[in-house]
Parts: sequence; structure tokens; C-alpha cells
Amino acid sequence: MERVSQSQTPPPQPTPTTLQYRLDGPDDAPVLVIGPSLGTTWHMWDRQIPELTRQWRVVRFDLPGHGGAPAQPFTSVAELGDRLLATLDELGVQRFGYAGCSIGGAVGLDLALRAPHRVASLALVAASPRFGSADEFRQRGVIVRTNGLEPMARTAPEQWFTPAFRAAQPAIVEWAVQMVRTTDPGCYIGACEALAVFDVREALGRIGIPALVLVGSEDQVTGPAEARTLVAGIADARLAVVPGASHLAPVEQPAAVTELLTSHFAGVVHDTQSAMPALAVPPVSAPVVPVAEIAPAEPAGEDAGAVRPDPYDAGVKLRREILGDAHVDEALADEFGADLQSLVTRYAWGEVWSREGLDRRTRSCVTLTALIAGGHQDALGDHTRAALRNGLTPDEIREVVLQTAVYCGLPAAERALRVVARVIKEETTPQA
Repeated sequence: MERVSQSQTPPPQPTPTTLQYRLDGPDDAPVLVIGPSLGTTWHMWDRQIPELTRQWRVVRFDLPGHGGAPAQPFTSVAELGDRLLATLDELGVQRFGYAGCSIGGAVGLDLALRAPHRVASLALVAASPRFGSADEFRQRGVIVRTNGLEPMARTAPEQWFTPAFRAAQPAIVEWAVQMVRTTDPGCYIGACEALAVFDVREALGRIGIPALVLVGSEDQVTGPAEARTLVAGIADARLAVVPGASHLAPVEQPAAVTELLTSHFAGVVHDTQSAMPALAVPPVSAPVVPVAEIAPAEPAGEDAGAVRPDPYDAGVKLRREILGDAHVDEALADEFGADLQSLVTRYAWGEVWSREGLDRRTRSCVTLTALIAGGHQDALGDHTRAALRNGLTPDEIREVVLQTAVYCGLPAAERALRVVARVIKEETTPQA
């Protein structure tokens, strides 16, 4: 008898604070929540559903802008976790098991740290406490903003599947490519920005939830090394390496992944079932009860004249976000110029760039104009890269250079154009 059953009541449309989801399995079963990888949809778990729904009510969700979900970008993994919790609140789910792949695994780590009372057990698939480097993900965002998602779609098969699987299952590989192509570019870029700043390496010791860390033996994105970092940091974690699988192990080796998940979550069935009410989809208009309220600001008192905090740390953080880790590391490594670098970091970045009066795109336009006017070619290259990261397109940067030709002179604009064109080509050309 078929045990997979989608909810008879169509789920409400997601709002800016919730996610698109699907329900499968018995209404009275304990809940297992499953999260997707970047560029995929909930369908990446299709081959696990028949077996999982024998014991669990499975909630699958799509990332914003994925799988036809509304394009409502998120800025951090924590924000994505908040939207998932708000979705589960609407469903009446208080406690659940959670499994997530890649960025879905990052959501699981975030929930385990910020809402451990909600998560009964955790499975982290192809996950990491730190996904590559911030520069890598911001560069990916620049590529997508300039070229669309086609470069990501072309490289997805090599990142997601082993060569043997790609050769044997071309239809599945093409299906995966289409998932990427149909993703909203803005939401994809937002997810890249969220992963760029995600780093819970120092917090892993605070996770007390039993965790299965599952990784494909051939995963070149978040492989066995990252999996072992998770196992070493989480007190109650065990490692499972799936042979013959790459990044999307649930798709490539479905039977092995399903068996590992059912075994891991079997021990928490009663725990989740006794801790939450039966699922029910409320009307769309049902309000979400706030978990906290912002207290009113206290009136200025004796501390009003207190010394302001040193802006250096905020400056370093912002400088890295905009110029990249490699550039900042090189600058700060200069012992002879340490005082100058401290001045630049503290006041240019901690005081001026961090002000809210202008957004980063506008500040990049102003900075490019000033550098062109002053003939500062080296800095112009650095800030062209920064402008791309801050959301300016190559066409918009070209317009800035054209505008400077009128007010700063043609020779200055011509020199600038050579620098700008070189950097844009370097930053926006997808890898072969």
C-alpha cells in the first residue's frame, strides 16, 4: 500500500518570513524535517521519501527562489533558520528530527546552536562548519550577477556527481542541471552571501544534540575532511562515509543514505512524538506568535558620554567582506606599514564605509570616481573588485567611468577603463 501522502489541505503560500514546504507521510507520525542543497529543490530527496514516510511525517522545504518558491532572498543562514522555525510554528511542530544537505546542513547546525530545544536529532549531509572561503562565495555571486546561472548549471554535474554516475545516469544529471537553471539568480546570490559569512567552527562544542555526519567518499566540495571536523567538534556525533558518492549523495547513492538516515533517527521517534501536537495547517491569515519583543530604548543617562567602542574590529570585518580576505591579509601582514593599515581599517572602514547614510553600491560609485580623478590605478583595481561584490554590474561600472570622462578628463577615464576592463574580465569570466 502506498504510504506517501501529501497533505490534503494545500499549504499556504510562503510569506517573507516563512518557506515553501511539502508534507508527506502519516498525519500522526513524528516529524522529520529535510533541507536541500544550494541550487536544488526538495525533489533531491524524492528517493528517500517512500522509506522515510513509513515512520515519519516528512516536511521538505525549498530555499527562497528555488523550485518555484517566491524570490525572497535571505541574508544569512540564521535568517533562513528563522524562516524555517516560523514555518514549523504555523504547522504546530515544536520538536523534530532534522536532516540537511550542504546549505541545508548549515541550517541544521544553526538550529542546533540557537534552538536546541526544538531539534531532537540531527543529520548533516555534505556539510561543513565553514564552507570554503568568503572570497570564493562572493566571487560566485559576481559570476552569477554578470552571467546568470548558466555557468553554475554547467559546472554542477562535476561538483555534485562522480564521473561514473554522470556517465551512467545522464537523465538524472540533466534534471539536476535544470534545477540550477530555474533558480532565481538573486536568491542564489543571496545564499552565496549567506554562506560567505557562515562560520560555526568555534561553536561546535556547544552542540549537544546527537548527530550523524554523512559524506560521500568522492565529495570534492565538502568532503571527508570537513566531515571529520564536524565529528571532532560535536560531542555526540558519528561519521558515515558513503562509497561511490559525491556531493549529492542522497541522489547518487539513495539506498545507502536512506538506510543511514532511518537507522540514525529510529531512536528519536518517541522523543519527537511525545513533544509535539498533531500537525495541522492553519489558515493563511493565522498570526505567528512572536517569541520576543524589542524593549524600548532606555533614556540617555550617566552613560551617555561614555567612550565609543573602538571601530577597528568592525572595520576589519567590513574590509574583508568588500575587498576579500586575500587582499586584507596581505595588507595587514606589512609590519612596516602596520600603523597606516590600522588607521585605514579603523577610520576608512570602521568609521566611514560602515555608516548607514549610503548603501554599499553608492559608496562604490563614489569611490571609483574619486580614484579615477586622483589617478590611483592600483586602488582602482581593488575597488573595481569591491564594486562587483557590492552588487554593481559591469555595465554600471562602465557608466561610472563614462561619467568621469566628462568631469575628470578623458585621459584619466581612458587609463581607468583599461584597469577596470582587465579586472572585470578576471572576476566575471567563469572557469572552464
